[in-house]
Amino acid sequence: MAEYIMVLLKSRVTIMWSWGSTCFMALHEGLMWHVEGFLHKGWVKVLYNYGTDAFDVYFLTNQKEVVEKVEEVYLDNLVDVIDRHVEKTSDYKERVEAEYGIISSK
Repeated sequence: MAEYIMVLLKSRVTIMWSWGSTCFMALHEGLMWHVEGFLHKGWVKVLYNYGTDAFDVYFLTNQKEVVEKVEEVYLDNLVDVIDRHVEKTSDYKERVEAEYGIISSK
């Protein structure tokens, strides 16, 4: 299951790496890794839920305490759901430009 989740994440690899993803760990029914996003810094755990045929996504602190859980995330929405909780802010473009010293040519 961990390999399958990695395939889903790598289908939009640029977004996945924008989260500062590191420390990937295979779990019995899923995958967990560390992120350093604008919105969430800590762990993301994705577990497959056989009952719903979907994923449950957990956002955890650095101490692995649950901050939020999103249930019934289907494979075609997995990256977007994680991105909305880890990285994507309403002023995302401006924050990226400020973080990396990019001068925008408006």
